[in-house]
Amino acid sequence: MTGIADFNYPAFNAAADQLRARGYEVENPADHGIVESAQWTDYMAYDLTRLGLCGVIALLPDWEASQGAKLEVLIAERLDMTVVNAHDLVKRENLEATAKAR
Repeated sequence: MTGIADFNYPAFNAAADQLRARGYEVENPADHGIVESAQWTDYMAYDLTRLGLCGVIALLPDWEASQGAKLEVLIAERLDMTVVNAHDLVKRENLEATAKAR
């Protein structure tokens, strides 16, 4: 999120909205917004406590360019969490819904 316009909040919020519409409970790091005087480490400390509540981590495109996302993925993998691309998860849900409708 650091170094991206609007901290990439629009992409985080769009992905969260799509997943919530499909019934997922979402921990969106953009939900807590910008906290005055907070540093990167403050955001990461909070986000990592929330990550521990999740069973799946859904990644946005270009996540590899984010130091925070790379740390979250490392921790998720060490905790044997499922790591997926958010787009693939939404796409899979769409395909399953289409197959059920047939």
